Amino acid sequence: MSNSGHPKDAGERRGLMLVISSPSGAGKTTLCRKLMEEFSDIKLSVSATTRPPRPGETDGVDYHFKSREEFRDMIGKREFLEWALVFDNLYGTPRADTERLLETGHDVLFDVDWQGADALHDQMPRDVVSVFILPPSIEALKSRLAAREGSDDEIVERRMRDAKAEMRHWRRYDYAIVNDDLDVAYQRLKRILLVERLKRLRQLSLEDHVRELMGEA
Repeated sequence: MSNSGHPKDAGERRGLMLVISSPSGAGKTTLCRKLMEEFSDIKLSVSATTRPPRPGETDGVDYHFKSREEFRDMIGKREFLEWALVFDNLYGTPRADTERLLETGHDVLFDVDWQGADALHDQMPRDVVSVFILPPSIEALKSRLAAREGSDDEIVERRMRDAKAEMRHWRRYDYAIVNDDLDVAYQRLKRILLVERLKRLRQLSLEDHVRELMGEA
């Protein structure tokens, strides 16, 4: 059963930007999927990209597919909350999509690295809630990476170097969760979401309610 709260909360609560980062292999993707399965009012941020669609991908669902010229035009108009060049392709987070969802009481989930998290926080600091997922041990992380299809020693070592580089930035986040037990880690992530939803600045109807209580309505 969904714990959505939507559409009841729409217009009563401003959504939040749940920014989740982790080294590859720490379980971030699984945790994000579980969160979206339980909460139907959480929407995954859909990035714009200049890379061509892959088989089965749908424009506006998987990505907003743009030409390089269109993407550069969006950069010039400051239409991205953040953008980056990754392996010769441009990726960015459209500002308008995020703001529309927040205003209608939806939370927006971002699966980004620490640089993306920093950029989102710089743009919308009052809306961002950031969580870093840590593995239980370096041995467990290496084992998970080695178990991935197509992995060899060289790939694992490169991913381990990337993971350590990412983990150096864990202190930049509001919360950190050690994923030593998936169910426990998920319950901790869910509690973070539920508590952050209750913050005064996100409960839009409180001002009117207090004015009514004070006889000022």
